[in-house]
Amino acid sequence: MSKKTASLLLALFFLLAAVTGCTPITDDASSAASVQGQTSSAPEPVREPVTIRLVAAGDNLIHSTIYKQAKARATDGGYDFNYAYEHVKKLINGDVNILNQETLLASPPFEPSNYPMFSSPTQVGDLMMEMGFNVFTLANNHMLDKGEKGFLASLDYWDKQDGILTSGAYRNQEEMEEVRTITKKDVTLGLLSITEHTNGLSLPSSSELKILYTSDEAAIEKQIKATEAQCDFTVVAVHWGVENSFLLSDQQKELAQKMVEWGADLIIGTHPHVLQPMEYIDKPDGGKALVAYSLGNFISAMNVAPCMLGGVLNVDITKNYETESTEITSVQLVPVVGHYDSGYKNNRVYPLTEYTEELASSHGIRRYDSRFNYSYIKKVLTQQIDQEFVPEEFHSWYQAS
Repeated sequence: MSKKTASLLLALFFLLAAVTGCTPITDDASSAASVQGQTSSAPEPVREPVTIRLVAAGDNLIHSTIYKQAKARATDGGYDFNYAYEHVKKLINGDVNILNQETLLASPPFEPSNYPMFSSPTQVGDLMMEMGFNVFTLANNHMLDKGEKGFLASLDYWDKQDGILTSGAYRNQEEMEEVRTITKKDVTLGLLSITEHTNGLSLPSSSELKILYTSDEAAIEKQIKATEAQCDFTVVAVHWGVENSFLLSDQQKELAQKMVEWGADLIIGTHPHVLQPMEYIDKPDGGKALVAYSLGNFISAMNVAPCMLGGVLNVDITKNYETESTEITSVQLVPVVGHYDSGYKNNRVYPLTEYTEELASSHGIRRYDSRFNYSYIKKVLTQQIDQEFVPEEFHSWYQAS
């Protein structure tokens, strides 16, 4: 072998050694890729359940004495409604806070007006949002009190509000069929708002504006199912029943059952202006839906004794990632009392925990309905709402009744 050949062989040997020396790096890289692949294919840890609080109040019914006192208390020439609600602001503390705005917020452009054709200053809505309400149901018997123009004026007001969800009044069919949702802590709630009637008033036949009535069960079923398919939890706000009456009609019970079968998880009733019972209804999937047939009034200047007691509903809703279910895990109705002095003056609302026998004895309603006193409040609460749904401080009332 020549020196040249030997030199070439030696060079080739070192070259092969150098290449072979790279192998562990390649293996390490492969190993790292393998570990990385194992990590990505390993199941992610199950997320802990999350719970949100839903708070719902009844009819925000702005009679003339309420907006007139707000006008008198304002220092800027507008309306200051703070006095009326200062005792109950702390109750609006949920992630989702729902209010039935019973009277049109259409002033301006309309002048404020009283029963039977309401229009309320928009400052009412401003304060409700400041208090924490972020969902407003607009389908009720007074939504056409100012005709098509009032309907549109109300929508114009609400459309200007950022981060606020409304349901029940729509500009057209397409808007009515949109699924309305609000998401908090990864829990998506869907909302429908429907009404039994509009006091015999109707939109012009040429109008594109839309309202969903309880009589249109096919449309309700379609919307509930569409909402249930896109959301974790479906809420239906329904304006129904007999005013000033504790009577639950067969139609209410039958529609409630149907709506649960279609996919409703929570039904919030308004319109009767009085507290009506709450109950669970079995869902097709084996869970439980809650129906609050009527939350009564949030505020009003009515002069009928049972209409002074309302309730603020608190519902905890828990999303369980392991079972892929979202269920009601806690329910409590916080009773509230509407109060005014003689001559409907100083109208305000109290939590029942802060309401006293002295206040009840001085209530201006006693001039019109002598039934009202503190004992009457106890009677209404214990007869209409089961003990399991009220705060513990009222449980002794049930033992005594």
